[in-house]
Amino acid sequence: MTALSDGRPARVLPPAPVRAAVIMLVFTAALYVFEAVDQASGGMVESAAAIYPRSTEGLTGVLTAPLVHDDWAHLAANSLPFLIFGFLAMSGGPVQWFAVTATIWLVSGLGVWLVSPAPVIGASGIVFGWFLFLLVRGFYARNGRQILLALVLFLFYGSILWGVLPSDPSVSWQGHLFGAVGGVVAAYWVAKADRLPS
Repeated sequence: MTALSDGRPARVLPPAPVRAAVIMLVFTAALYVFEAVDQASGGMVESAAAIYPRSTEGLTGVLTAPLVHDDWAHLAANSLPFLIFGFLAMSGGPVQWFAVTATIWLVSGLGVWLVSPAPVIGASGIVFGWFLFLLVRGFYARNGRQILLALVLFLFYGSILWGVLPSDPSVSWQGHLFGAVGGVVAAYWVAKADRLPS
Protein backbone atom coordinates (compact mmCIF):
# COMPACT_ATOMS: atom_id res chain seq x y z
CA MET A 1 0.00 0.00 0.00
CA THR A 2 1.35 3.39 -0.90
CA ALA A 3 1.19 6.40 1.37
CA LEU A 4 0.58 10.01 0.56
CA SER A 5 3.49 12.43 0.26
CA ASP A 6 3.21 13.39 3.94
CA GLY A 7 3.28 9.77 5.09
CA ARG A 8 -0.47 9.29 5.66
CA PRO A 9 -1.98 6.15 4.14
CA ALA A 10 -4.47 6.80 1.36
CA ARG A 11 -7.98 6.54 2.81
CA VAL A 12 -11.07 4.71 1.63
CA LEU A 13 -13.52 6.44 4.01
CA PRO A 14 -13.87 10.15 4.76
CA PRO A 15 -11.66 11.39 7.61
CA ALA A 16 -14.76 12.98 9.20
CA PRO A 17 -17.55 10.55 8.25
CA VAL A 18 -20.35 12.37 10.08
CA ARG A 19 -19.50 15.63 8.34
CA ALA A 20 -19.28 13.85 4.99
CA ALA A 21 -22.65 12.18 5.57
CA VAL A 22 -24.24 15.51 6.49
CA ILE A 23 -22.82 17.19 3.38
CA MET A 24 -24.20 14.45 1.14
CA LEU A 25 -27.59 14.40 2.87
CA VAL A 26 -27.91 18.17 2.53
CA PHE A 27 -26.79 18.01 -1.12
CA THR A 28 -29.31 15.27 -1.86
CA ALA A 29 -32.08 17.10 0.01
CA ALA A 30 -31.34 20.17 -2.13
CA LEU A 31 -32.04 18.10 -5.25
CA TYR A 32 -35.45 17.20 -3.80
CA VAL A 33 -36.15 20.86 -3.08
CA PHE A 34 -35.27 21.75 -6.68
CA GLU A 35 -37.57 18.99 -7.93
CA ALA A 36 -40.42 20.18 -5.71
CA VAL A 37 -40.01 23.73 -7.02
CA ASP A 38 -39.85 22.41 -10.59
CA GLN A 39 -43.03 20.39 -10.11
CA ALA A 40 -44.78 23.41 -8.61
CA SER A 41 -43.66 25.57 -11.53
CA GLY A 42 -44.94 23.14 -14.13
CA GLY A 43 -41.46 22.28 -15.34
CA MET A 44 -40.20 25.83 -15.75
CA VAL A 45 -37.11 25.19 -13.58
CA GLU A 46 -36.23 22.10 -15.59
CA SER A 47 -36.62 24.00 -18.84
CA ALA A 48 -34.45 26.88 -17.66
CA ALA A 49 -31.73 24.66 -16.15
CA ALA A 50 -31.20 22.14 -18.97
CA ILE A 51 -28.11 21.90 -21.14
CA TYR A 52 -29.09 22.93 -24.66
CA PRO A 53 -26.40 21.46 -26.92
CA ARG A 54 -24.27 23.77 -29.03
CA SER A 55 -26.33 26.79 -28.00
CA THR A 56 -24.61 29.73 -26.36
CA GLU A 57 -27.55 30.13 -23.98
CA GLY A 58 -27.40 26.40 -23.25
CA LEU A 59 -23.94 26.71 -21.73
CA THR A 60 -25.44 27.88 -18.43
CA GLY A 61 -26.98 24.43 -18.19
CA VAL A 62 -23.49 22.98 -17.70
CA LEU A 63 -23.68 24.46 -14.20
CA THR A 64 -27.38 23.91 -13.47
CA ALA A 65 -28.51 20.73 -15.25
CA PRO A 66 -27.31 18.24 -12.58
CA LEU A 67 -29.54 19.97 -10.03
CA VAL A 68 -32.84 19.16 -11.76
CA HIS A 69 -34.55 15.97 -12.93
CA ASP A 70 -37.37 14.89 -15.22
CA ASP A 71 -39.59 13.72 -12.37
CA TRP A 72 -39.54 12.14 -8.92
CA ALA A 73 -38.76 8.69 -10.35
CA HIS A 74 -35.71 10.03 -12.17
CA LEU A 75 -34.45 11.69 -8.99
CA ALA A 76 -35.18 8.63 -6.84
CA ALA A 77 -33.21 6.41 -9.22
CA ASN A 78 -30.16 8.65 -8.82
CA SER A 79 -30.45 9.24 -5.07
CA LEU A 80 -28.92 6.13 -3.49
CA PRO A 81 -25.82 5.90 -5.72
CA PHE A 82 -25.49 9.69 -5.46
CA LEU A 83 -25.36 9.41 -1.66
CA ILE A 84 -23.04 6.40 -1.54
CA PHE A 85 -20.55 7.43 -4.22
CA GLY A 86 -20.47 11.05 -3.10
CA PHE A 87 -19.80 10.00 0.50
CA LEU A 88 -16.99 7.61 -0.47
CA ALA A 89 -15.46 10.16 -2.87
CA MET A 90 -14.95 12.42 0.16
CA SER A 91 -12.18 10.17 1.53
CA GLY A 92 -9.61 12.83 0.67
CA GLY A 93 -11.52 15.48 2.58
CA PRO A 94 -14.07 18.08 1.46
CA VAL A 95 -11.60 20.30 -0.41
CA GLN A 96 -10.41 17.43 -2.60
CA TRP A 97 -14.01 16.25 -2.99
CA PHE A 98 -15.05 19.68 -4.23
CA ALA A 99 -12.23 19.68 -6.80
CA VAL A 100 -13.11 16.15 -7.94
CA THR A 101 -16.81 16.99 -8.17
CA ALA A 102 -16.16 20.23 -10.05
CA THR A 103 -13.97 18.37 -12.57
CA ILE A 104 -16.64 15.74 -13.16
CA TRP A 105 -19.40 18.35 -13.32
CA LEU A 106 -17.63 20.42 -15.97
CA VAL A 107 -16.33 17.54 -18.10
CA SER A 108 -19.74 15.87 -18.11
CA GLY A 109 -21.62 19.08 -18.87
CA LEU A 110 -19.30 20.30 -21.59
CA GLY A 111 -19.24 16.87 -23.21
CA VAL A 112 -23.04 16.83 -23.28
CA TRP A 113 -23.13 20.36 -24.66
CA LEU A 114 -20.77 19.36 -27.47
CA VAL A 115 -22.29 16.06 -28.64
CA SER A 116 -25.78 15.44 -27.24
CA PRO A 117 -28.61 15.55 -29.78
CA ALA A 118 -31.15 16.85 -27.24
CA PRO A 119 -31.43 18.90 -24.02
CA VAL A 120 -30.18 17.08 -20.92
CA ILE A 121 -30.83 17.35 -17.17
CA GLY A 122 -30.06 15.21 -14.14
CA ALA A 123 -27.26 14.24 -11.78
CA SER A 124 -26.42 10.89 -13.37
CA GLY A 125 -23.29 12.33 -15.00
CA ILE A 126 -22.03 13.22 -11.51
CA VAL A 127 -22.97 9.73 -10.27
CA PHE A 128 -21.02 8.07 -13.09
CA GLY A 129 -18.08 10.40 -12.49
CA TRP A 130 -17.85 9.59 -8.78
CA PHE A 131 -18.23 5.90 -9.56
CA LEU A 132 -15.36 5.86 -12.06
CA PHE A 133 -13.26 7.98 -9.72
CA LEU A 134 -13.73 5.36 -7.02
CA LEU A 135 -13.09 2.49 -9.44
CA VAL A 136 -9.77 3.71 -10.85
CA ARG A 137 -8.11 5.91 -8.22
CA GLY A 138 -6.63 2.92 -6.35
CA PHE A 139 -4.95 1.70 -9.52
CA TYR A 140 -3.43 5.12 -10.20
CA ALA A 141 -2.33 5.36 -6.55
CA ARG A 142 -1.27 1.67 -6.37
CA ASN A 143 -3.27 1.43 -3.14
CA GLY A 144 -4.55 -1.98 -2.08
CA ARG A 145 -7.40 -0.75 0.11
CA GLN A 146 -8.76 1.55 -2.56
CA ILE A 147 -8.53 -1.24 -5.15
CA LEU A 148 -10.44 -3.56 -2.80
CA LEU A 149 -13.15 -0.93 -2.38
CA ALA A 150 -13.29 -0.56 -6.17
CA LEU A 151 -13.82 -4.31 -6.55
CA VAL A 152 -16.64 -4.31 -3.99
CA LEU A 153 -18.33 -1.34 -5.69
CA PHE A 154 -17.94 -2.98 -9.07
CA LEU A 155 -19.55 -6.16 -7.73
CA PHE A 156 -22.62 -4.25 -6.57
CA TYR A 157 -22.88 -1.48 -9.15
CA GLY A 158 -20.79 -2.58 -12.13
CA SER A 159 -23.85 -3.15 -14.30
CA ILE A 160 -24.53 0.59 -14.46
CA LEU A 161 -21.46 0.93 -16.66
CA TRP A 162 -23.63 -0.21 -19.58
CA GLY A 163 -25.16 3.25 -19.26
CA VAL A 164 -22.19 4.79 -21.09
CA LEU A 165 -23.38 3.08 -24.28
CA PRO A 166 -26.30 4.19 -26.48
CA SER A 167 -29.43 2.22 -25.60
CA ASP A 168 -32.55 4.03 -24.40
CA PRO A 169 -33.02 7.21 -26.49
CA SER A 170 -34.61 8.91 -23.47
CA VAL A 171 -31.42 8.45 -21.41
CA SER A 172 -28.36 10.64 -21.94
CA TRP A 173 -25.58 8.13 -22.39
CA GLN A 174 -23.43 11.11 -23.35
CA GLY A 175 -23.80 12.53 -19.84
CA HIS A 176 -22.87 9.14 -18.38
CA LEU A 177 -19.89 8.74 -20.68
CA PHE A 178 -18.42 12.19 -20.12
CA GLY A 179 -19.13 11.99 -16.41
CA ALA A 180 -17.12 8.76 -16.37
CA VAL A 181 -14.31 10.48 -18.32
CA GLY A 182 -14.33 13.29 -15.77
CA GLY A 183 -14.04 10.75 -12.94
CA VAL A 184 -11.03 9.08 -14.54
CA VAL A 185 -9.36 12.46 -15.10
CA ALA A 186 -10.04 13.49 -11.49
CA ALA A 187 -8.64 10.19 -10.16
CA TYR A 188 -5.45 10.69 -12.16
CA TRP A 189 -5.01 14.25 -10.88
CA VAL A 190 -5.66 13.23 -7.28
CA ALA A 191 -3.17 10.36 -7.44
CA LYS A 192 -0.58 12.60 -9.08
CA ALA A 193 -1.06 15.36 -6.48
CA ASP A 194 -0.84 12.88 -3.61
CA ARG A 195 2.56 11.69 -4.86
CA LEU A 196 4.02 15.20 -4.95
CA PRO A 197 6.31 16.10 -2.03
CA SER A 198 4.58 18.34 0.47
